[in-house]
Amino acid sequence: MAREHFEDVTVGETREFGSRDVTREEIVEFAGRYDPQPFHTDEGAAGESMFGGLIASGWHTAAMTMELLVTNVFEDSGATGAVGIDELRWPNPVRPDDTLSVRTEVLDTESWSDRLGLVRSKTTTHNQDGDEVMSMIGLVLYERRDSE
Repeated sequence: MAREHFEDVTVGETREFGSRDVTREEIVEFAGRYDPQPFHTDEGAAGESMFGGLIASGWHTAAMTMELLVTNVFEDSGATGAVGIDELRWPNPVRPDDTLSVRTEVLDTESWSDRLGLVRSKTTTHNQDGDEVMSMIGLVLYERRDSE
């Protein structure tokens, strides 16, 4: 049974959680498969790029953030999936040996249907130094308590 329903979500609520270590190997593996740009896959080329070294794909950063969201928020909730994201940004790169953590803030909620409610939350991902490496506004549907 889901522990958190749409009715349990409060505007202004914040959560901070995670930590997830990032390895050089996973950066190269993910990029080799999904975003094979040289600054993600080749340390020599990355060193010559504007980044000055190997960095994770932004899509990899998004995937790691999603892993932390699922494990810490959605896994035991009435979240049924997202209908989109707004304002996706990668202000700073993720590098090998970074440790990521996530902060969420509920921006607003609205009725979606008799069974579901929409929750807009700002998610920010930070590295171990507190630098923001990703931000987005997620549009997630939650089951209403009476719909089960």
